[in-house]
Amino acid sequence: MLTKNDFPYFRSYVHGVNIKIPLGKDKYMTEINFDNAATTPPLKNVLYEVLAFSSMYSSIHRGTGYKSRFSSSMYEKSREIIAKFMGADLSKDTIIFVKNTTEAINKLSYRLDKKNGKNVILSTNMEHHSNDLPWREKFKVDYVDIDEKGRLSLKDLEYKLKKYSDNVRLVTVAGISNVTGYINPIYKIAELAHRYNSEILVDGAQLAAHLPIKMNNQDPKHNIDYLVFSAHKMYAPFGIGVLIGPKSTFEKGAPDYPGGGTVEIVTHDYVKWAEPPHKEEAGSPNIIGVIALSAAIKTLDFLGIRSIHEYEKKLTEYAIEGLKTVPDIEMYGDTSNYNDRVGIITFNMKGIHHETLANILSYEAGIAVRNGCFCAHPYLHNLLNVSQEVIERRINDSSLPHPGMVRISFGMYNNKYEVDCLINALNKISINKKYYLNKYETNKKSTRFISSKF
Repeated sequence: MLTKNDFPYFRSYVHGVNIKIPLGKDKYMTEINFDNAATTPPLKNVLYEVLAFSSMYSSIHRGTGYKSRFSSSMYEKSREIIAKFMGADLSKDTIIFVKNTTEAINKLSYRLDKKNGKNVILSTNMEHHSNDLPWREKFKVDYVDIDEKGRLSLKDLEYKLKKYSDNVRLVTVAGISNVTGYINPIYKIAELAHRYNSEILVDGAQLAAHLPIKMNNQDPKHNIDYLVFSAHKMYAPFGIGVLIGPKSTFEKGAPDYPGGGTVEIVTHDYVKWAEPPHKEEAGSPNIIGVIALSAAIKTLDFLGIRSIHEYEKKLTEYAIEGLKTVPDIEMYGDTSNYNDRVGIITFNMKGIHHETLANILSYEAGIAVRNGCFCAHPYLHNLLNVSQEVIERRINDSSLPHPGMVRISFGMYNNKYEVDCLINALNKISINKKYYLNKYETNKKSTRFISSKF
């Protein structure tokens, strides 16, 4: 039996979670959103603070009007709020605002020098494409292996650090996998990277809203050199991302994206660049996005990021145990140890393509999930044991179905009742496969965006 504890008070802080959506002709229901690893809904307080600030919205930096000076102050104050939440040290670190995590990693890939000839980047076999592709044309990239359960192999990390001797410029790793929800031991990884005279970048896109992060620690060996994350996965829309790293990295050389606001003085044959972070923030900045992120951070801090994690951890265990009872469901990753996971669960149902299953859940039960490879193709291929032959056939014929999975991912507002709805829907689909396959696979073109309400 469900109790009041199964409906977290966190839910009351999130906007839009009780809105009814169209489901078939003249039928409406409250959508169950299990696609939070892609984007979270906004916090009510975020929208309140954005609206409150909007009457004072103005250009920032160099404007003399009161609104401009106020906006500039709020913009710069946001760096302090972020630094405190992420354990950054503004005496040596700089906080650079970008559009999202992908842009943050791309910016660093252009600005990171090959210090003392170091030209190797160690990525991993579980990374999102955004933490792999930006490095490929600029450095030699190698990939730290995963074990049979899909977890990162620290043994292989150390082996590769030794293999490349002093040539590893950076170890770049996801704080949390967006496929299996594994929490990587970032402080142990930092210690290994520093032991072999390298630095570490943590892709915090999936980490920032679920677990506390401390970039600077009592033991410097555990320090995180670079951190990137996006506001839209932290209950703050409006398109802002953050790159945090040592000021020294951005002091020398030209920015990757020059323009207004990046300089101190310009002539036709001379440029003196501004100091970071302004050197790296060309053009008029997204101050509304920054205000939204600051508001989200203050709210998450108030609610307690540890408390959020503990709640989501219990929900994850509840969901995994429930999924085990559904016939023909195969889950990926370790489904018996919940100590190093957040609420990201991937699965397939035997006999139904992942896209078809995702569509059925949406159109029949109002449950929003995600399907595919989640911008982590090599990791998916490994977890699914996809052969090189199958991959090559797919490369040569894009009409072939792509291997993939269905992913559910929790936010702090989800609850056990919603998980029960998912389990019930999957049981119904499993029992009535022929009916659903006939309905959805005989005319696939009609299964996407079929509602006239859109």
